[in-house]
Amino acid sequence: MRINKYVALATGLSRRKADAAISQGEVTVNDTIADIGVQVEKGDIVALRGKHIVVPHTFTTIMLHKPIGYVCSRDGQGCKTIYDLLPATYQNLNPIGRLDKDSTGLLLLTNNGTLSQSLMHPSSNKTKVYMVTLDKQLLQEHAQLISGEGVLLEDGMSRLELKQYTPRDATCWWVSMQEGRNRQIRRTFSALGYTVIRLHRTQFGEYQLKNLAIGKYKLVTI
Repeated sequence: MRINKYVALATGLSRRKADAAISQGEVTVNDTIADIGVQVEKGDIVALRGKHIVVPHTFTTIMLHKPIGYVCSRDGQGCKTIYDLLPATYQNLNPIGRLDKDSTGLLLLTNNGTLSQSLMHPSSNKTKVYMVTLDKQLLQEHAQLISGEGVLLEDGMSRLELKQYTPRDATCWWVSMQEGRNRQIRRTFSALGYTVIRLHRTQFGEYQLKNLAIGKYKLVTI
């Protein structure tokens, strides 16, 4: 097995991050710094930053209903983290994509790097659905712009699919997207003078939050 695939499967890192760790000399095979492309054979001892890692025989993936005020990292730098909500057996899982501190809803976590890569890669075309509440009514021309030609952000055009949540309230919208740039939804509305006051993810590909209680998690079958 190629070293980058081994590291990804053993840690839950994406293949890209596994490649970066190898390139930076953070991975060793039998106490020798690994090169990109090296093959891991049965009996080899692989370590990441000095810590022995192994590919699990089985993978674990969970669905978490992330509350507001929690960050998607192990080091919260004074903030609560999603790992405060999980037992010790799930502390090795990594989020597939992220939700910012002020966002809530569906978060998938796994130790399967291949799965994470397949869900996050642009070619997968996985649709993510959010309930978004704005600080004021969204003008029709702005809704048409967002879902039509898109809004120009500093990292390129942003186009979102919009559907009004209720006919009489233009502050609440279903927002669907297949890409996932950092804080893209918030930045898109902000560029037009709106503030997102609630952002709640309900779906990621075929996985839906449904009635999972806030702060709770469950195993999912992949």
